[in-house]
Amino acid sequence: LWLATTKAPRSYVEAQFQENCYLMFGKETAGLPLWLREQWYDRCLRIPMRAEARSLNLSNSAAILCYEALRQQNLLGQIDLDL
Repeated sequence: LWLATTKAPRSYVEAQFQENCYLMFGKETAGLPLWLREQWYDRCLRIPMRAEARSLNLSNSAAILCYEALRQQNLLGQIDLDL
């Protein structure tokens, strides 16, 4: 289980996504509830952003983390990742 939140202690690039992992995203307007972030603090990930940017929208955040999880598991098919 990995939780996406702007309040996470680490970047998503530090995560090791394994087979059958789950990604959890909060509501675009409110994010994940505090109790959930506290309970799974060590599983919270953020997408690094510029200081003046608030956050990405939910669909972009989901796309970034899903792509990275698939990339790490070599599940992207015929996409050439050595560009």
